[in-house]
Amino acid sequence: MDHQDRQGTHGEFYVTTPIYYVNDKPHIGHAYSTIVADVLARWREAQGEHVVFSTGVDENAQKTVDAAAKQGEEVGAYLDRMAELWSGTWAKLGIANTDFIRTTEERHLEVVRDMWGRMEAAGDIYKGQYQGLYCKGHEAFLKEDELTPDGLCPEHKTAPELVTEENYFFKLSAYQEKLLDFYETHGDFVAPSHRFNDIRAFVEHGLEDVSFSRENKEWGIPVPNDPHQVIYVWADALVNYITVVGMEGWEAHPADIHVMAKDILKFHAVIWPAMLMSAGLPLPGQVICTGFLTIDGTKMSKSLGNVVDPLDLAARYGNDALRYFLLREVSFGDDGDFSEAKMKERYNADLANGLGNFAARVLAVAEKQQGGIPPGGPALAPEFAEAIRTMRHTAAARLGQFRFSDALAAVWAAIAFGDRYVNDKKIWEIKDEAELYAVLANLLALLDAVAQELAPFMPEASRKIRAAIVHGSDGTVTAAKPDVLFPRVK
Repeated sequence: MDHQDRQGTHGEFYVTTPIYYVNDKPHIGHAYSTIVADVLARWREAQGEHVVFSTGVDENAQKTVDAAAKQGEEVGAYLDRMAELWSGTWAKLGIANTDFIRTTEERHLEVVRDMWGRMEAAGDIYKGQYQGLYCKGHEAFLKEDELTPDGLCPEHKTAPELVTEENYFFKLSAYQEKLLDFYETHGDFVAPSHRFNDIRAFVEHGLEDVSFSRENKEWGIPVPNDPHQVIYVWADALVNYITVVGMEGWEAHPADIHVMAKDILKFHAVIWPAMLMSAGLPLPGQVICTGFLTIDGTKMSKSLGNVVDPLDLAARYGNDALRYFLLREVSFGDDGDFSEAKMKERYNADLANGLGNFAARVLAVAEKQQGGIPPGGPALAPEFAEAIRTMRHTAAARLGQFRFSDALAAVWAAIAFGDRYVNDKKIWEIKDEAELYAVLANLLALLDAVAQELAPFMPEASRKIRAAIVHGSDGTVTAAKPDVLFPRVK
């Protein structure tokens, strides 16, 4: 069942990104997840739903303290600076989030304490001795069979630290069968499906209780009634999704969609629902995850100097072009590769020569009709009506399946149809006024429909196109050619 079908009648839509670590500035991988959530938020808002769209920063991790020390800054000042950098990046990229959550906010601390108390009252929090291999990069314990043959974290290429502590534990093992039963009755809980298969296999293999606190740490939320322990960063971070809407808000309408990258899927699809079950709270609708982005075939790495800043790309190509490339080039859920050469190629082919050229040709001819296109002309030609219907139906269906690339392909099929029509009719040569009006009315209707469908994906271009097509109160349609939407790049 598509998520659209399950949630379409609620009149409310709640979508989240993960909250991001503030040990560095945003890179293109963070932008990808955030853009996906933004597209879904804009799509549902266009359908008349009230949208809550949250993103934010995770400030209670040990790597935050390490990063501040490396910069020679006091932790609080460092956090304020980085939170402003992250929120400012999303603003510059045109992300339409309704909330930006920081996990050092008092509103969050209150909800975390409430959540801890509920899990403790359920008998799922206990104190015990723990020894494990702790990876600072993940802020998580790893099992030996998850390490490389050299004993390193496979992602961060560092040796985890052997930690022995007295911690509070969460009885994750008690929720193995409950989770499997939930998965069985909620077959779309994780998307794409092959990621869901991985999660089922992980849970079926057996769950162990997880450490939910760290001992004698200088940073983090203290465990209630035990000042010597701070709450484990993931036990605190996941709760941000409740903080955004409040406990009552979550009980009334939990998140419809959590968007994230695959490296944190287990936390969201295993530990988070178990925590909610323990606390007697409803579970989110879906967890959807992107793959990883490599850069020219190589994993992003600060040491290699290949980390891509999305603001740099947006400055050169525009926000819409960045959104289009990431959503069209990468099959959602799979790993994808970014290269500026590929982005430039798609930009010129699909945006400059495709959408931009089609819009310019139609609007330039329509603009020359001084009095506009009069009302009461012929009905929309059947082939145009079919092209618009097919585009709308296919794009909506693919979006409901999170197949963003296929949804955009449906829009570009309609653009290609319009381009062929312009070429076949040679609209710039039509002398008969009635024929020209009919042709332009069809093309403008198609262009307007294309702009509507692109609104979630490419909001700036959509607004410019729709603003250039003016429907008068008497039914007259006039057009104004906008500035070049996508100038070719060399």
